[in-house]
Amino acid sequence: MTQRDTLKAVHEPFGDAFYYGSERLSSRYEDDVPGREDSGFTQSTYRTILDRFEREASEGKRLVIKDMAYYLFPPDAAPASIAPSVGRVKRGVGTTGAMHNGTTNGTTRAPYPYNSDAEPNNPTVIPRETLGNFHFTFLIRHPRSSIPSYYRCCVPPLDKVTGFYDFMPSEAGYEELRRLFDYLRSIGQVGPGMAHRDSNAGSAFDGPKSLDGVESRNEVQFTNGVHSSQGVDSLDGVDSVNGVDSSNGVGHPNGVHDSNSADSSNGVTRGVEVCVIDADDLLDNPAGIVEAFCKSTGLDFTPDMLNWSTEADQQQAEEAFRKWPGFHDDAMNSSDLKPRQHKKKVKSVEDENSEWAEKFGDEGARIIRQAVDANIEDYEYLKRFAIKV
Repeated sequence: MTQRDTLKAVHEPFGDAFYYGSERLSSRYEDDVPGREDSGFTQSTYRTILDRFEREASEGKRLVIKDMAYYLFPPDAAPASIAPSVGRVKRGVGTTGAMHNGTTNGTTRAPYPYNSDAEPNNPTVIPRETLGNFHFTFLIRHPRSSIPSYYRCCVPPLDKVTGFYDFMPSEAGYEELRRLFDYLRSIGQVGPGMAHRDSNAGSAFDGPKSLDGVESRNEVQFTNGVHSSQGVDSLDGVDSVNGVDSSNGVGHPNGVHDSNSADSSNGVTRGVEVCVIDADDLLDNPAGIVEAFCKSTGLDFTPDMLNWSTEADQQQAEEAFRKWPGFHDDAMNSSDLKPRQHKKKVKSVEDENSEWAEKFGDEGARIIRQAVDANIEDYEYLKRFAIKV
């Protein structure tokens, strides 16, 4: 966000379609029509968001899009079909082939499942061809940190600020991030090369290794969907983890670079490097991790990337975070990213439960513990791919 002469930051755009628009996947606002209308995003679809990227890329800057992986997935591991605005709508006897604002043939209903085709093996609602326009990187955070932080945003008193009045475990997003990560690797859009790892890091590749895909263009950083930066060890501007960061690249008209033919050997096209950042590593060594990220994504690292203290920086942050009030207060009140003096101490399960019970009551602690435990396996899987410096 500090490199405004060459980069354009876009903050969580797909949430507009996921929560509020006529292709919404989330049930959070399904029975809250005024809430959806007050958001200002009821006309948002996955197509309008992609069209926005095209418009902003036409300014000649590289887009860096930070978003949640789960915004591209039907909740609760439901089968995915392509969003109607970006795919083909099924046609058959008794159908009009169109669906707008959750209304089909005059009957109001939740938009999903869509009356549209699925793509083989694609777990998202975005066509594979469209996903190929993005250069994906991944930001993760341990569930023991992200889940309590997010829970806090969904209960009193903060829920009145955020507008999220109940905690939905499906919004943790770790499973969706892992599925997206594995899918992109399986089609060759990400990997097999890995962003910088030290000599002792070893190899993390033991999953899909198919290399039949292409390298992406728009750089997108996805996180796991827990987009709160409240509480201890907030990320000072890097607020969500377990999601994806994307950028549209450089060296092509409109700031987009096509690297489909690059980095190949023996006739095999290779995707962009696997670039996974763990939030704790970032907090321990901001300069080292950001520099490695820049190297992997083709950006020129400068130390001033870690400082956003100017009035223009603060104004841009306020504008970017405005649509998610209460979730990013710590980030908005920060001005730089410095190494924390001591690495975060891992607490025992008993100590964590006690701390959460003190803050949120016994029932809150039980809910948090259940959500944390449910997501640790996916987090630890992705952690094995994280950048090491």
